[in-house]
This record gives sequence, C-alpha cells and structure tokens, in this order.
Amino acid sequence: MTIRCEIVSQDRTVYAGDVDIVVLPGAAGEMGILPKHAPVLTTLKYGIVKVRTAGREELFTVAGGIAEVQPEIVTILADAAENVEEIDEARAEAARKRAKEALASGAQADTDVYLAMEAALRKSNLRLDAVRRYRKGRVNLPGSEG
Repeated sequence: MTIRCEIVSQDRTVYAGDVDIVVLPGAAGEMGILPKHAPVLTTLKYGIVKVRTAGREELFTVAGGIAEVQPEIVTILADAAENVEEIDEARAEAARKRAKEALASGAQADTDVYLAMEAALRKSNLRLDAVRRYRKGRVNLPGSEG
C-alpha cells in the first residue's frame, strides 16, 4: 500500500509519485506520514523531507511552506524546494557568502532587505547542510561539517 506524494515549489513540481512513507519537518516536529493517515494541515519548518519507496530514499530541502495530508495523498506546497542530489554546492556557498556580507555591511538599515538577506542565509545554510550530510558518495570527515 502506498500514498501519493507531491512536492511543489513556487516555480515547479519537484516530486510526484507513490511512496511508502513521507517524513516532514512539521512545525511541531518531524512527522512520519503513512498511507491512510488522518487528515492534517501543518506549516513546515526549514528542513528535509524524506520520501521512501521500496527501500529507496530521496531527500528534498524545503524552506518553509505547508503540507496537507489526506489518507491517499500528501501535498507539500513549499516556499522553496529542491532535491538534495540536484543542489549546486558552489552556488549555495556563494549565496551564503553574499548574504553574510550583506548582513555585515549594514543591510539592517532597511528592514525588508535585512529580512530577505536573513532568509537567503537560512536557505543557503539548509542547502549546504543537506549536501554535506546526505548527498550520496560524499564522505564527511570529522571536523568537516563546517
């Protein structure tokens, strides 16, 4: 028995398929969703969505959003979402550096700019952490989490 999972970001469908379990970073903590789950609507924290099918796991970063759970389908409407295997680590590191520099250079004077740079920094940190922790074929040496 499976449950349909759809992960949609603002600009595209990131994932759609039938899965055995979906693990979400819900507002109240990590949630495991199995087929025939009771209906739930939750906000999502920045974090990792895990989708498991037939012993295979796919991982996606989500930068906030909402998830609607019905007995036959989980719909994730993410502010931003990306398959961990598709993250460009160099691009994420450059975005993190730009956001840190903007915050350090006085972006605090404009509240909108400050909040945008803070969000960009959180998103790039999430993406880099996901790559470093979960990307297949990557070896993490002690002290390299950095």
